[in-house]
Amino acid sequence: MNVFEAVKQSATTRQAAEHYGIKVRRNGMAVCPFHNDKNPSMKLDKRFHCFGCGADGDVIDFTARLFGLGLKEAAEKLADDFFITYDSRGRASLKESVRAKLKLAQKKQSRQEERDCCRVLCDYLHSLYEWKKRYAPKPEDTEWNPLFVEALQRTSYVEYLLDIFLFGDTEEKEWIVREHGKEVRKLGERLSEINRNRGRNNVTDIREHRTGRERGRSPGYAGAER
Repeated sequence: MNVFEAVKQSATTRQAAEHYGIKVRRNGMAVCPFHNDKNPSMKLDKRFHCFGCGADGDVIDFTARLFGLGLKEAAEKLADDFFITYDSRGRASLKESVRAKLKLAQKKQSRQEERDCCRVLCDYLHSLYEWKKRYAPKPEDTEWNPLFVEALQRTSYVEYLLDIFLFGDTEEKEWIVREHGKEVRKLGERLSEINRNRGRNNVTDIREHRTGRERGRSPGYAGAER
């Protein structure tokens, strides 16, 4: 299988577009990079077609136009970027095969780490919003609740990190994982501990409420209940 056949069989135009930083909506529409497109007018799936400028083709055509390459150069770029092997490279040695699989595994692990970081940050931001509302100081309070203070200090920064996950490119997302991954993992553990403590406190409050209610019953009430 030559490079053209291997690439067309292994990668879709939508996958290539997303890999190269183009935002594709769930319905497969995106802003066309080949003309001054203000609204998404390009449909991306296995092939691509722009309803605005008429650009059309397969994944190799798309990559060639995007980077100003010849078709063979574009196909080879896709093969390199998506770790696709093809016959003209000869039979890959075991070492090359292992290296390609390792790179792919590392890439998958990186994507999983990005998803995990994004999930923790979403949970944290939700908690910050809740703390800001729940623990807002009252006029008679002499001290502010530490969780309220944390919400004031951290909300904007966490929103900034989440914006990168939602709208940033691959390098920016990898930067967050690399620079803040350990901090985010500890944050996830802390949130889990806070939620566990809250659950235990809720159970204790319910038990104390029930015990107090039972102690407060009058003998006459107890007799009537029997």
